[in-house]
Amino acid sequence: MRRTYLFVLLLLITLTAGFAAGKENASLPVFGSRRAMTEVMPETEVVPLGMTIGVRINTDGVMVLGTGVVHGADGQVHNPSDNILRPGDLVLKANNAPIKSKEALEQFVTQSEGEITFLIRRDGAELTASVTPAVAASDHVRRIGAWVRDSTKGIGTLTFYDPETQQFGALGHGIMDVDTKLLMSVKNGVIMPSTVTSVKRGARGAPGELEGSVETNKIMGTVSSNNTGGIFGKLEPAAIPRLPTEAIPAASREQIKKGPATILTNAVDDSVQPFDIYIENINRFTTDETKSMVIRITDPALLAVTGGIVQGMSGSPILQDGRIIGAITHVFVQDPAKGYAIFIEYMLRGMGLA
Repeated sequence: MRRTYLFVLLLLITLTAGFAAGKENASLPVFGSRRAMTEVMPETEVVPLGMTIGVRINTDGVMVLGTGVVHGADGQVHNPSDNILRPGDLVLKANNAPIKSKEALEQFVTQSEGEITFLIRRDGAELTASVTPAVAASDHVRRIGAWVRDSTKGIGTLTFYDPETQQFGALGHGIMDVDTKLLMSVKNGVIMPSTVTSVKRGARGAPGELEGSVETNKIMGTVSSNNTGGIFGKLEPAAIPRLPTEAIPAASREQIKKGPATILTNAVDDSVQPFDIYIENINRFTTDETKSMVIRITDPALLAVTGGIVQGMSGSPILQDGRIIGAITHVFVQDPAKGYAIFIEYMLRGMGLA
């Protein structure tokens, strides 16, 4: 793999970005350029993929989703965690005992006496918070009045892998908690083979979805990072022989242009195939990297099956002029043929290759 470092002087400009991410409908925000001197990414070659995968990750700690009341055995209504624990907090320890799962947290609380001091991570900083559980009237069990989560799973698309290191990138955007809307902090995770069994076709105002079966007993790779550019990790050696091997250059954002391109996806017949798209807008200085490009699906065969971009296609690689340039990230709900994509440069940076 060749990595050549260059520098280029860019003019300060102001760009207008378009359309919406995920299931949102957004106005056209205006972004300004952030710096005059930009380092061009090193020349890198990766293998584009495009097949769906099952993803399962465990959080680094137990995530607080929200707080609520406990109807106490004393006839009173209690809210033990109100204004103490917040949505997005990661519970790491309870009275210095490590908490590795929601079951471990529940067991500790029910067996505790008196006040509990939690070590939590909030906004990247660790701090302590003390909660006095209340005894519930329903089962006479001590509760702290908090909803928590310790894992998540779903289906997405494997974007590429580095043939030298076997590192992979997928999804094109980070995994957000569905309740808190915050980026999930990953302790560990895995990706697994997935087969597309059916497609729920997208329509205006109703996003479509890939439906599939996941081979939970087969591990393709381990997930080590979940950041704004996607999920990243390393493939298992046994998975490599079943994957394509032809590496192609990764484009810098300066090499990408408006116009025709292709995506790779197995949304049709569960077979990875190229489909035509059109790049309508390029936002080289957007503050949201997952909205680097606005693309439109133009291929009649793909539109006939999916109606455009559907959930599960996030991470589908985009190719132009023999290079991998990015990956699909979101669908525009009011026009499912259109959506956002991320520059491959940002994904490579997320895994330390750019």
